[in-house]
Amino acid sequence: MNKFLLWCNLLVCACFTNALAQPNALLVDLDYQGRPLTTNLSKPFNITAGLGGRYLSVWASHGLYYETKRNSWQWQRPPLFGTNEDLFTPTIVLPYLIPMLEKAGAIVLSPRERDLQTEEVIVDNDANNNHIYNHIYKEKNGLHHWRNTTASGFANPRTTYADGENPFLMGTARMARTVQREDKRSEIAFIPQIKNDGEKAVYVCYQTLPKSTDNALYTVYHKGQATTISVNQRMGGGTWVYLGTFDFGKGCSENNCVVLNNVCTRDGMVTADAVRFGGGMGNIHRGGNISGMPRALEGARYAAQWYGAPQEVYSSKEGRDDYGDDVNARGLISNWWAGGSVFLPTKPGLGIPIELCLGIHSDAGADKQSKNIVGSLAICTSYFNDGRLATGVTRNLSLNFAESMLETIHNDLVQKFGRWEIRELIDKNYSETRMPDIPSAILETLSHQNFPDMRLGHDPNFKFTLARAVYKSILRFMCNQHATTAIVSPLAPSNFHINYLYNGRIKLGWSETKDELEPTAKPRGYILYTAIDSAGFDNGRIVKQNEIELSLRPHSTYSFKVAAVNQGGESFTTETLSAYYQPEATCTILVVDGFDRLSSPAVISTPLQQGFDLNEDFGVSLGTQAAWVGYQQNFNKRAAGVDGWQGLGYSDTSLQGQLVAGNDQNTARTHVEDIAAIKKYNVVSASMKAVEKGLCNLSRYQCIDIALGLQRNDGHSLVKYKTFTPTVQKIIREYSRNNGRLIVSGAYVGTDMRDSLEQVFLADVFKASFEGAVRTDTLLAAIRPLASDTDSIPRDSVVALLYKSPNAVHYAPQMVDVLSPLDNATTGYRYAGWWPASVAYVAGSRRSHLFGFPLECIKDREDRRRIMAETIDTIMK
Repeated sequence: MNKFLLWCNLLVCACFTNALAQPNALLVDLDYQGRPLTTNLSKPFNITAGLGGRYLSVWASHGLYYETKRNSWQWQRPPLFGTNEDLFTPTIVLPYLIPMLEKAGAIVLSPRERDLQTEEVIVDNDANNNHIYNHIYKEKNGLHHWRNTTASGFANPRTTYADGENPFLMGTARMARTVQREDKRSEIAFIPQIKNDGEKAVYVCYQTLPKSTDNALYTVYHKGQATTISVNQRMGGGTWVYLGTFDFGKGCSENNCVVLNNVCTRDGMVTADAVRFGGGMGNIHRGGNISGMPRALEGARYAAQWYGAPQEVYSSKEGRDDYGDDVNARGLISNWWAGGSVFLPTKPGLGIPIELCLGIHSDAGADKQSKNIVGSLAICTSYFNDGRLATGVTRNLSLNFAESMLETIHNDLVQKFGRWEIRELIDKNYSETRMPDIPSAILETLSHQNFPDMRLGHDPNFKFTLARAVYKSILRFMCNQHATTAIVSPLAPSNFHINYLYNGRIKLGWSETKDELEPTAKPRGYILYTAIDSAGFDNGRIVKQNEIELSLRPHSTYSFKVAAVNQGGESFTTETLSAYYQPEATCTILVVDGFDRLSSPAVISTPLQQGFDLNEDFGVSLGTQAAWVGYQQNFNKRAAGVDGWQGLGYSDTSLQGQLVAGNDQNTARTHVEDIAAIKKYNVVSASMKAVEKGLCNLSRYQCIDIALGLQRNDGHSLVKYKTFTPTVQKIIREYSRNNGRLIVSGAYVGTDMRDSLEQVFLADVFKASFEGAVRTDTLLAAIRPLASDTDSIPRDSVVALLYKSPNAVHYAPQMVDVLSPLDNATTGYRYAGWWPASVAYVAGSRRSHLFGFPLECIKDREDRRRIMAETIDTIMK
């Protein structure tokens, strides 16, 4: 559809909507007035002009499902350009859209599992397996004792579940009357045995009784930090209720647990059942088999069963057609959650006042020439049930929302990236938009079948902008419905840095990031989050200005990250920076985080070929994702639009289910902790952007450690990244000229410095020459201690193993640089193939060590710290 016809269509839809709209089309007189389902009482700010008090059901399109006719599990969409729709859309929804909505105050429920974490730990009062896994369920009785409720509760007696089996009917639940005094309290501690450090979603389940409290207090202890969350148990009983995602430590400890108590200002009943940590693996068996995949990759049908939904919600086709079941389950579980609430009073359910449903898809059509962007389309159903929702409000609300969402997406993407297309707005009978009895829409974000769309779509910067446009559309729609003010949450601060002052005194600073697309997204303050040593991050403190001075206690590593806030909500956080105070130190080291790259995989775009080469470069995601189904096999541009293995973009399935770690924004923290372990130096850190802006006086630091990670200008990213920009080169030259000591590490320190002037920079400052890059899958390890004689080290002696292939634990370089020494420099370390991995240069007070791989990619912490200590010992002599 050409642009003129499209906008005519949108205009007709708008006129039609206005003509049919009734006085009750707005929800200003229809609203939920009680306490929220969940309230984070530890958060240091309130949201007054965002999505506070708004409930949404949001999901990422399809997922793995069981195909009855083939007796096998399969994806709902084919493998194209390294991914498929089932895996691609979660990379928009999980790291970007849902967090944006929640940071704006919304309570978001998802018909698909939201946590990619494959570990799942359940601690339950029905202790049939607590002792097996060394979990601890511990009751403490005060004035009112815990006792069983009369209804069935959750239990997990099986490893897998068949169609129709409901774990929420297999056990018991506990209850206790509330008290007002702390000294009379009863409590239950749910202490999991956790196998691996890392972030895990926390879910609780309970029962809703006639006298249930609306203020049950759960305290989540995460690496020793406490976050208290109030849960309104008058709704949501009999399913998993999400409390948040927290960073937990390994083992079984009261530092990592959930505690529920019965203290409340009003009389009522607190109920307790199970607590779940982590998303886990799929456990619904079909045809005698489970999928073998993380639950987050399965369709909504299976999550709904695990969430305790009635069988008619997830098996509307009576088990004969899981594909149809899954499509219907997304809307039906939303109705089940919302049933009995003010927005869906006509149906039974859990009473959660959901007032908008949105499915995020990526099947917007295709350009068979693979030349042009197809773009976005939206779908709604305005005419079903005589054009009315369950409350009698017009279904044209869905049409209004879909239309405004397309307009916002088009405006934002064009302004940000210079081009985008809107395909059409469809008002037809689709299950996902017909089934929900509340306003609903489908957004087909782009065409996953079309290379020009995916060239943008695979880039995390595009995903962020797209998700932010959707969030803004939801915000404005909801605020318009309730006649409230809409203020967009700010962007994350930039230029984050820490300067060392004196005697353990430091100064943190950052800059406002102006949102060129949204004038209301202006910060009113900032949240500073702090973690000390191995403890988790606290709940933050308000900082009114863009700087703050703090004192460090000796011998402890402090880590910080900052978010901007306003009346509309909270931004994403900055990278994590760290600092360490050593009272006996005479020198201070500055760690510079030069790794902020987020990018798509390597792009191939020639007159004959198109696609993404994951063998060369997976790209860099924000955090860990499960985006990839396999390696692209067909790059033939002439095969665009052809189905199956003969078509452009066809990919294998060798990567399905594999989690791949990306940029965790933790690079500086790792380096600071490694240097702090030497116990001889003060250490602070800064972002490269802050150094480039001149916000750190480098002359105050006796050594600078620059961590470049996977930073480089790859030639295809929507945002340009660089190891050493001309400005940074000038700053580093000046520092080196004044006898500054430099440690630099990164996978592309030579690859990204190819032109003649850049090569001169490497030669002048580091006395190093770039000799080429080598694939890490051909390497065993980095070897040879710095000070050892070359001939005395056997070729197979291993000093440290590297992360060398994509994995779920840490980002890994697929290529590393080979560096040769010039003049009086020497080779510091070598790769297993005996290629030189680093160049060390010592000339009086002028000293440097350039590594062709990221130091933080050394697997073993002790190996990494030993190499860091050896390097600094030589540099600082």
